[in-house]
Amino acid sequence: MEITEKMVEGIRVAYIECRGSYERIPEYISEVAGWVIKNGLQMTGRVYGTYYNTPEEVDEEELLYEIGVSIAGEAEADERVKIKNLPSHRVIAALHEGPYTEVGPVIHALIEYAMENGYEITGPITEVYLNSPLEVDESELLTEVQIPVKRLE
Repeated sequence: MEITEKMVEGIRVAYIECRGSYERIPEYISEVAGWVIKNGLQMTGRVYGTYYNTPEEVDEEELLYEIGVSIAGEAEADERVKIKNLPSHRVIAALHEGPYTEVGPVIHALIEYAMENGYEITGPITEVYLNSPLEVDESELLTEVQIPVKRLE
């Protein structure tokens, strides 16, 4: 597995704050995408999930995460779909090919890499979904796992 350090450029996103099973993620992606289209915005390519805790830490119903898409254009957020600007930031990243449910070893490898190579983890894990289960077989899904970091002095 190749691990790289890179800067992620800042983007504007529409997103939903989610709680509970990861099995609902495809529904949330569809909901955000539908909201973006309905509000006359343009999706600019990034579909992501940011995860604030893990199934190793909490019960399934307590999982907290956000699902969103990068956008261009202006619209008013509502109670369900929010809008924010994500600032540019440094990450370490690795690519996972295969089912979303098998991304765990990549996450663990990135955390281990950070600890062994002088990085401080500065935020939650983000998964960027590079293709869709509607387009490819589960075994061909591509997910870039990103962990925000800064170098320890």
